[in-house]
Amino acid sequence: MSDEQTDAAGEPAPAGASPTRIRLDLAYDGSGFNGWSAQPGQRTVQGVLEQALATLFRRTGTAPRLTVAGRTDSGVHARGQVAHLDVQPDALESVTRPRRGDPASGRATDPAGVLLRRLTGILGAHDADVVVHAAAIAPDGFDARFSAVWRRYEYRVADASATRDPLARAHTVWHPSPLDAEAMDRSAGSLLGLGDFAAFCRPREGATTIRTLQAFTWRREADGVLVAALQADAFCHSMVRALVGACVAVGQGKLGVDEPLALMRAGERTSAFRVMPAKGLVLTEVGYPDDAELAARARQTRARRELHADGVVG
Repeated sequence: MSDEQTDAAGEPAPAGASPTRIRLDLAYDGSGFNGWSAQPGQRTVQGVLEQALATLFRRTGTAPRLTVAGRTDSGVHARGQVAHLDVQPDALESVTRPRRGDPASGRATDPAGVLLRRLTGILGAHDADVVVHAAAIAPDGFDARFSAVWRRYEYRVADASATRDPLARAHTVWHPSPLDAEAMDRSAGSLLGLGDFAAFCRPREGATTIRTLQAFTWRREADGVLVAALQADAFCHSMVRALVGACVAVGQGKLGVDEPLALMRAGERTSAFRVMPAKGLVLTEVGYPDDAELAARARQTRARRELHADGVVG
């Protein structure tokens, strides 16, 4: 483990400690959660997962905490979320050692795989609204949050031209009038690049709104549903839903194609469009550099984010 390894809160690990870092790849239906971050008295994704981990590690005297790639808001879904946890080797060995009558749980072969199977058993294997798809011992220097180089989201809107599927209503926003997809796509493309997205971010004291929007497109699916695809190095609070809202206003004819760019350049929060509901938003993927570059990326990002007391949310 290098000196770039951090604990679950994103801080350097205590001197002398040698925890094993485990990467988790997960998905969740955000409908029943009050966002990612643990909050007293609220059901959150982090809270449910950490409660399951506390149950799994109850006999070891440890309760692992999670660091996530992107903290999603209440009602936002994820298909490609990434998190990590740090576990002392003896605690990991304790919860993954073979059990009588369970030949598949060999600790020497794949302790992360055993942890995954037992964690899934606690969460509920068949009808859970949060699912951990994969677990692996993380490469040296990996940090789910700070090592990430991009986050990718999709947003689904069924306008008057689309087939409104009631089975998709939990992750698709219904819009009452037809939308001009071509105009929305042209407007989205004008916003690409490095810029100050203050007009599309809910302000947070001390936080930067400078982002690099790497991709933003609109497409219409075979069923007529409009899907926005966005990718950036990071997104500030409510940025994705505000960008989508501005494009929907363009699609309605309430804003011109060039107006979202003009609003961005003005650099102030505006009421010219509405921020779209959370339920249409899905975190689809998080990108990381090659293993050899993980530590350097984490060091670079951590320095910038801590300088601005920043957070990463959808």
